[in-house]
Amino acid sequence: MKILDRYIIGKFLGTFFFMIALIMSIAVVFDVSERLEKFIKNEAPIEAIVFDYYLHFIFYYGNLFSSLFIFLSVLLFTSQMAQRTEMVAILASGVSFKRILRPYFIASTILVGISLYFTHYQLPISNHIRLGFEEQFIRKQFRIEDRNLHRQINDSTIAYFESFHTANNIGYKFSLENWTPEGQLSYKMLADRARYDTVSGTWQIDNYFERRFLDGEEKINHGRRIDTVLTLKPQDLGQRLSIASTMGFKELSDFIELERRKGSDKIVYYQIEKHQRTSYPFAAYILTVIAVSVASRKSRGGIGVHLALGVVIAITYIFAMKISTVAATNADLNPFIAVWIPNIIFGIVAAYLFTKAQK
Repeated sequence: MKILDRYIIGKFLGTFFFMIALIMSIAVVFDVSERLEKFIKNEAPIEAIVFDYYLHFIFYYGNLFSSLFIFLSVLLFTSQMAQRTEMVAILASGVSFKRILRPYFIASTILVGISLYFTHYQLPISNHIRLGFEEQFIRKQFRIEDRNLHRQINDSTIAYFESFHTANNIGYKFSLENWTPEGQLSYKMLADRARYDTVSGTWQIDNYFERRFLDGEEKINHGRRIDTVLTLKPQDLGQRLSIASTMGFKELSDFIELERRKGSDKIVYYQIEKHQRTSYPFAAYILTVIAVSVASRKSRGGIGVHLALGVVIAITYIFAMKISTVAATNADLNPFIAVWIPNIIFGIVAAYLFTKAQK
């Protein structure tokens, strides 16, 4: 059986790496044709394009879709084995279908291990380099389009902006509140606008109105301009969601906790990123069982029938992932449950197909 195991593992890994190399080469060609004008316009160095962008582009998207590449690879070479009646010969020799799955799982485990390493350790570094290149040569300046921004600076202080413009670091309709541990308002400032000085790190408050509540008395003060120091920066009000992909696991966990304390409404996106780093790689096991169960039976339509069915399953899986993440971001579905629901559903499908597979 060792010969058979080596044969299937070799077929599995060889087909996978060939497919990922082929598809990523095509993806790079299309991306170059789309972004070439921006590269030239922004005078991006060729060395940076190759090593800072496209090398890490391949790492990111190759790992992101690795489970689907595994699925299509297993479907392809197993269909070829079935069409050549190799699967029939193996089963006829007394080898059980369950035993045949062993080399598939060995190869899957190797690829899942590589994917987990990349997802949790290598990709945060790669994404930092890739996204830095995009910020410099591809993307437009980041804008905060959300309105009515609330941020908790510390346990007792809350800041508010009706809107904020990142081009000039100015927030409009600004307010600042201090609350006592007993939940009583002790101070409130209202201002027309607040501008962040990147040199001094202070906020310049214009046309402000202050109210202080102390021992049952209220003191009022107002003025045209005042400078104040707040542990709040423009990037705390809004940043690209992709920033989470540049953080390691512990750093991301700490970042989520910090955003929770600030009252950020983007926490769910960061939690989805955190949980997907494990759920996506483990989908390879489920998709492998589905692919073997479908492709091991010889079909009159040949490999094309299996590939067509595989594409339908892959599209359905991607659609399920999108639906579940949308449910998490818009319907308050728990992010952990949301990212694992597609695996659970397709795990049930895999179990059913396994019971119906050629024995």
